[in-house]
Amino acid sequence: MSLKNDAFPSSSTFDTINTLLSSSETERAAAIKQGKGVFAFTLKNTAGQTESWHIDLKDKGVVGKGLGTKPIVTLQLADADFQKLVDGKANAQTMFMSGKLKLKGNMMAGTRLEPILAKARGGEKAKL
Repeated sequence: MSLKNDAFPSSSTFDTINTLLSSSETERAAAIKQGKGVFAFTLKNTAGQTESWHIDLKDKGVVGKGLGTKPIVTLQLADADFQKLVDGKANAQTMFMSGKLKLKGNMMAGTRLEPILAKARGGEKAKL
């Protein structure tokens, strides 16, 4: 089942991350060990619609739609800004300071997503 929503072009990233996590049990176990929590994302598109996804790195090592169960941090940002973050063209700290990125929960936990986002784009470091 695809996680992509055509109204949110950057949502294909969640399919990529899910594929990475499900491709190898070793990869999944390493991601869970590093992530230690559920990370939620709420994206807003240019039409003003919002949609949420989560990456469960607490128990399962899977990606799904919705906020998930008890996320340790929720990132709220525009769909285009999420794509820039994933592509390494934006810095999360700068986005946060300018109000483009809002965080709910444990802000420092968001930095644990860096390796996952880096792998989603082919190995470059994410700027979290």
